[in-house]
Parts: sequence; C-alpha cells; structure tokens
Amino acid sequence: MRIWIVVASAAAGVAALALPSTADQKGVDTFTCKDVMRSGDTDRDTTIAFLHGFLLAKAGGSKIDVEAMSKQTDSFVERCLDNPAEKAIDALAAVKK
Repeated sequence: MRIWIVVASAAAGVAALALPSTADQKGVDTFTCKDVMRSGDTDRDTTIAFLHGFLLAKAGGSKIDVEAMSKQTDSFVERCLDNPAEKAIDALAAVKK
C-alpha cells in the first residue's frame, strides 16, 4: 500500500510541475528544509517523493527500493528538523549516502 502512495505522490508532483503556471517557478535547489517541513502533509509527502525521484534520475537510476526510501525519508525529516536552513535537496542527498 505504501508504495502506491509514494508512486501516486511522485506522479502528482511531476504532473504539477509539468503544468504551465503563471506563478514564479522555483528551482529544486531553492527549497529549504523549513519550506518542506512547513508544507501541509500531502504537499510535504509529494515534495519528498519528488526529491527522491529527482536524485534517482540525476544518478541515472530507474529502480526504487521502497524500504530504503522510507528509512531515508525518516532520516531526512529528522535532519530537516535539526537544520531548517539547509537546502532540502542537499539534506536528502546527505541521508542517501
């Protein structure tokens, strides 16, 4: 069940990013941990799933390990709570190592 939530969240995030918008667009590297943690539950989950996918694609990967991703997400949340000014993408990259 959890895998479907992650996949659905990631798909929703990608779909939202693909839609043209008149709002200012922000780069992935502009979001801080504080930005992500202050988001609503659904937005936060979608953002974290998107960041996982972004790093996976950047590394040339196409397969996910849901159990590892779940543990990395927990570590990411803890790191962000401790370091709210850190860039979210950097925080996730650090916990994925």
